Amino acid sequence: MEQVVYVVDDDQGMLDSTVWLLESVGLKALPFISGREFLDACEPSLNACVLLDIRMPGMGGLNVQEAMRARGIDLPVIFVSGHADVPIVVRAFKAGACDFIEKPYNEQILLDSVQQALGRHGEHRSDSRGQEAVQARLDALTPRERDVLLPLVQGYTNREIAEQLEISVKTVDLYRMRVMKRMQAERHADLVGMAIAAGLVDPLNLRAQAGGQPGRVRLPADGEVGR
Repeated sequence: MEQVVYVVDDDQGMLDSTVWLLESVGLKALPFISGREFLDACEPSLNACVLLDIRMPGMGGLNVQEAMRARGIDLPVIFVSGHADVPIVVRAFKAGACDFIEKPYNEQILLDSVQQALGRHGEHRSDSRGQEAVQARLDALTPRERDVLLPLVQGYTNREIAEQLEISVKTVDLYRMRVMKRMQAERHADLVGMAIAAGLVDPLNLRAQAGGQPGRVRLPADGEVGR
C-alpha cells in the first residue's frame, strides 16, 4: 500500500520545503495549512503518519491530536515545532506522539523518524488484518470442528481426542483434516499459533507430550498426531 505523510503547518514556506523533502525520497506528501483542513480530509485507512506543527492559529497541534483520538484516527503523529518547551513535549508524548522534532530540523532525522513511524504503523495494520482473518476462519468452523480444534492445539493425539468426544479415531482424523483446511494451516504448528493469537489457548498451559522435559512443551509433529 502507498505510504502517505500528512504535513500540517501554518508556515507556507516550511510546509512547501517539507513536502519537497518527503517527495524527493519517494513518499507521497499531502500538505495542509491548518489542523481543521487536515481533519476534514484525513483518511484513517491509509498507511500514513502525520507531521504536525505544535503552534498554529485557531487549532494547535495538541488539539488536533486530541481531535484525532476522539474521531478514532489511529495514525502515528510526529510533532515539529520551533518552540519545544518541556511541558509541551511531555504532554505530546503522554498523548501518544511518536517523536518530537525541533525546527529548524535536520533533514535526515526527520526522514528517519517518518520512515520508522510508517514502518511501525504498517506492521500494526498487518497484524490487525491477520488477526481479523484468523477470527473469521474460527467463526466459520462448525461446533464439532471447534470441539476437535481445542484439544488438537493443546497437544492431544487423535486417539485421545476420540476418547474425550466418544467418537472414532477415523472421525477425528477426518475433522482434523477439515479444520486444517478451513483454517488454512499447512502444519500443526501453524494451527497452534493461530489458536494462541486468537486467545483460545494459553501458550504456557499447552499439554506436555511424552518425551518432553518437565517445564517444557513438545508439540506433536504432524505425523504423530494420529498415534
